[in-house]
Amino acid sequence: MNKVFVIGGGFAGVEAAWQLAKRGVPVTLYEMKPVKFSPAHSNAGLAELVCSNSFKALRLASAAGLLKAEMELFGSLCVECAKQTAVPAGGALAVDRDRFSALVTERIENEPLIETVREEITDIPDTPAIIAAGPLASEKLSEKITELCGGNLSFFDAAAPIVTAESVDMSKAFLQSRYDRGNPDDYINCPMNKEEYEAFHTELVNAEIAVLHDFEHSGIYEGCMPIEVMAKRGADTIRFGPMKPSGLRDPSTGHRPWANLQLRKENEQGTMYNLVGFQTNLKFGEQKRVFSMIPALHNAEFVRYGVMHRNTFINSPQVLAPGYRFGERENLWFAGQITGVEGYMESAGSGIIAGVNAARYMLGKDELNLPRESMLGALASYVTAPNRDFQPMGASFGLLPPMETKIRDKRERYEALSARALDALGESLRAQGELSEE
Repeated sequence: MNKVFVIGGGFAGVEAAWQLAKRGVPVTLYEMKPVKFSPAHSNAGLAELVCSNSFKALRLASAAGLLKAEMELFGSLCVECAKQTAVPAGGALAVDRDRFSALVTERIENEPLIETVREEITDIPDTPAIIAAGPLASEKLSEKITELCGGNLSFFDAAAPIVTAESVDMSKAFLQSRYDRGNPDDYINCPMNKEEYEAFHTELVNAEIAVLHDFEHSGIYEGCMPIEVMAKRGADTIRFGPMKPSGLRDPSTGHRPWANLQLRKENEQGTMYNLVGFQTNLKFGEQKRVFSMIPALHNAEFVRYGVMHRNTFINSPQVLAPGYRFGERENLWFAGQITGVEGYMESAGSGIIAGVNAARYMLGKDELNLPRESMLGALASYVTAPNRDFQPMGASFGLLPPMETKIRDKRERYEALSARALDALGESLRAQGELSEE
């Protein structure tokens, strides 16, 4: 049997390769690291996390939780490895970045049907292939993708800083998960009173940003909005966003803080913490100066400063079919954030579907039909349906068709949508031979 080329060793690429191999189809997986690194990547492992170590909520009454449950029906490699390398994060699935990437790399490299090649691909193969090069494809490959797709869109993405746990002043912080979900020590909370917050906000909106090429002429995706850009939208914007104090009570005052920054464990040992929601493009010195104004971070030691980089995605509604197949070629698929799905697990999910469809093509089977009621089906439909102002989208219950019977309670409604989604997907996969009848 001929091989399928998978270009890109990120979340989408490893899932696509894994699904192909599981179905007996040989794969050559191309990853340009360590031969060449993108501006946002730093280690040679596959499925490297850049912006965050969290894959969001696990509970089924959440869009992120439903997405992961659906992926598990396909035997998702990323979900399995994430659970094996998880660190405490309340109701979220967060991982030790290095252990997660190392485990994914080990599983891929030990799979006999997957050949991993470390080199940069600069052209699009004529043979069966999946382009999962991510939003940071190399310049040469990006040019070929642009040429193939008749143009591309781009936006800027930002990553949050990381600080050492020992440098956080716990006399000015407290441990609590929002709404007491999960263990109380999953998050470090850094509260601020009104005076402290207003002084911080003033310095944040006036801080010096790093220079970006063509920045002023490019869009910033809402899901990764830099904290300083968000702050300029109004005095209380970040207080009702990343610094929202809801669901928290400061034990030193007995009241809810005026504003609050949460720190989330970055590794299993709990020696490093991520500033949740603080993606930024401030100059490094400005990050140190301004973020240290948060009382609990007055002596913070920054392991990594926030960075910003350009992401690229194709105009999928114009060029892709619902199964992530390129419309003008029956043996070419796209997967990952380059298609307009936003998020690590969303990227992995698109890789699963592209990999399954490539395998079915190689085995002479019809393309997989995903029910619109499922999260995977809804995301695939979103990025391929006609859209005059196409922008990236992550998992959201708003993508799913509403229930026939209205349910007023939001949690009950989400639980019902999730149950319907899993039933519809399971039934569809069994009918198409992707799941056993057991």
